[in-house]
Amino acid sequence: MNKSLLFDRSYVNGQWTKEGTASFEVMNPANGETLATVADGDVIMTKKAIEAADRAFKPWSKTTAKYRASILEKWNDLIIAHSDELADIMTLECGKPLAESKGEVAYGASFIKWFAEEGKRIYGDVIPPHTENRRIVVIKQPIGVVAAMTPWNFPLAMITRKVGPALAAGCTVIIRPTCEAPLTALALVHLAEQAGFPPGVVNIVVGSDSAAMGKVFCESELVKKISFTGSTKIGQILMAQSSNSLKKLSLELGGNAPFIVFEDADIDQAVAGAMVSKFRNAGQTCVCVNRFLIHEKVYDEFTAKLCKAVSELKIGNGLDEGINIGPLINKNAVKKITQFVEDAKAKGGTILIGGNALGNCYFEPTVIGNASKEMLFSSEEIFGPIAPIYKFSSDEQAIQMANDTIYGLASYFYSQNVARCWKVAEALEYGMVGINEGLISTEVAPFGGVKSSGQGREGSKYGIEDYLEIKYMCFGNII
Repeated sequence: MNKSLLFDRSYVNGQWTKEGTASFEVMNPANGETLATVADGDVIMTKKAIEAADRAFKPWSKTTAKYRASILEKWNDLIIAHSDELADIMTLECGKPLAESKGEVAYGASFIKWFAEEGKRIYGDVIPPHTENRRIVVIKQPIGVVAAMTPWNFPLAMITRKVGPALAAGCTVIIRPTCEAPLTALALVHLAEQAGFPPGVVNIVVGSDSAAMGKVFCESELVKKISFTGSTKIGQILMAQSSNSLKKLSLELGGNAPFIVFEDADIDQAVAGAMVSKFRNAGQTCVCVNRFLIHEKVYDEFTAKLCKAVSELKIGNGLDEGINIGPLINKNAVKKITQFVEDAKAKGGTILIGGNALGNCYFEPTVIGNASKEMLFSSEEIFGPIAPIYKFSSDEQAIQMANDTIYGLASYFYSQNVARCWKVAEALEYGMVGINEGLISTEVAPFGGVKSSGQGREGSKYGIEDYLEIKYMCFGNII
């Protein structure tokens, strides 16, 4: 690990700083070793970061979009230049295979690049007036101080997807990463410092008391916007705590993604899509497949081919060459996955491959046949390398099964029938639909969900709108 990119404290108002002597350890889930001891930021540090961001907001918001873009471009270039070092840190602290970590660095940088350009396209409107002596103009202005609360599973891209549009729009930001994987975030902020953001524009507070720090963000009158990626339960808490300040919220929450394979699908394509969608980052992504819904006519063929592909996955330390499946983030995650497997077995599920914990934080990629609605993973997010397979017999049944969940983030299906593709895509109650495609995330498309999977969109031209306020100006008495 590159020591020059290793930081152990918060960054507030242009200074690397800490409060008191409290600290927490960052562990390598592959072997349980301590990677770093990080100063534990607290409520006091969080409030200082908010105040710094508030002071920096007015001068930063008055800069031109072109100027802001120039700094964002420098940040993008620095991220790309240090991609190998960032990927090493990421793999060490969250366990994903090195190839996936490198892919995330490139993916994360793409949001900085995209919004550096998009910030220069925040257009308003001139509206035809309702009387002869008036003129109506609409402009868009940055919302203010933004708190970005991000998860451990994508410790770089979840930050850039939030702060890229915020900074491009003229907002200032406070980043709050998880204590499981803060090192990538701290390295990213170091590169932002090198890129030339003025003090207070980009801040990061690292700490173990996420509940207390989050409550400060919610209750602060200075914070105008929160962007959060995490569980639905925590999203609901943040929304409730923000009610008094009527804060603007973007929430990317839990998922229960269906993966439907119709009888006319290209099965080989479907299996390839299933592998990338289910087992990326050992199944620890928000858009991972949670339920495989397979037509009864192709159930046996798909299942056999999926099991064969799963058997070829290589499990191990993400830094080792050729590894496809790294460890889960911690032992609690292993315990949860084990409970899912035992519950499925008790309710008639068949373990077709895998099903075992392997020590430390590793768990075998697992395929479970004869899955049913009664099993826990039918209603709960798995967040691990388990692929439960259900059977259906009609389009209507598949759609009903897919929509039978409180969640609505990502969904996938495979079919060669164009009419069916339109019908099913429109019927699925999800914010994102992959049609004959298992990998749908990109900076150019809007990422987000419906129902209990949240609100707001990240990426694309829509992603900057959540960081802007619309102002209507009426010019009167024009004669």
